[in-house]
Amino acid sequence: MGPTACGKSDAAIALAKKFPLEIISVDSTMVYRGLNIGSAKPSAAILSTIPHHLIDIRDPKQPYSAADFCQDATETIDKIRRQGQMPLLVGGTMLYFKALQQGLSALPPANPQVRQAIVEEAEKAGWPALHDKLTVIDPKSAQRIHQNDCKRLQRALEVYEITGETLSSLQHQQKKPSEDYIFVNIALIPDNRAVLRQKIAQRFDHMLDNGFIDEARALYQRGDLNTDLPAIRSVGYRQLWYYFKGTLTFDEMREQAIIASCQLAKRQLTWLRSWENLHIFNSQDENLVEKLCHFLHTQTKNYGGA
Repeated sequence: MGPTACGKSDAAIALAKKFPLEIISVDSTMVYRGLNIGSAKPSAAILSTIPHHLIDIRDPKQPYSAADFCQDATETIDKIRRQGQMPLLVGGTMLYFKALQQGLSALPPANPQVRQAIVEEAEKAGWPALHDKLTVIDPKSAQRIHQNDCKRLQRALEVYEITGETLSSLQHQQKKPSEDYIFVNIALIPDNRAVLRQKIAQRFDHMLDNGFIDEARALYQRGDLNTDLPAIRSVGYRQLWYYFKGTLTFDEMREQAIIASCQLAKRQLTWLRSWENLHIFNSQDENLVEKLCHFLHTQTKNYGGA
């Protein structure tokens, strides 16, 4: 685990070359086909040589939830273990990690900033318009909630904005944690946050130089995708959507995407600060892979692995 742009994928690939590991992606953007450059998806060459799972399994039109991930991940973990390999879960979607290990959580607490943004949107467009928006996102909840019931509308939209999942889905999900596995939690956390911010900016510029705009434009021109979908709400794609619409200039798009990436990294680090039984490594350590290898050797001996 770790914040965006900290080098999780590179470290995982290096480990997979030294241990009998298969990588399970824990990334809410890599699951979508066509979202390659903006999600920092491993190259085709790497995917053909290092086994990866839960990448390119959904069309961007089809939302993917934490419940979907738990089902897919447990099936994949069992398959890998039956083949005599060890699963290595790698990514930065902390909600997925939490759901898999601790069970699907209850509804999130209120978020004043998100609530205020919803109220401001309602003041401009009206609550019936937000009800129409909820109908697209969560038709089951929209059917139960009257278009003038602003309090319940606000909560349903708030839950989706915070979690990326619908209120109706969360209310019906099982909350039993998996008891079949022993999880060893490893976090790659940078000692120097300023260097991480620079790396985030450099990585986004690298994406732009390597075809990110063309990739996102192809998705935009499909005509059936929008920023209410989790895939297009992803950092980078959302800002490019507004750039294509003419809402943002190129410079504004770039700046907002970098800021959003830094905010994402901050949220990921906040999750990790409260994570129990976490083995922390400095992601900027020149000897990171060597130290991770030593650590994994120790762990496989402790748990009787290969």
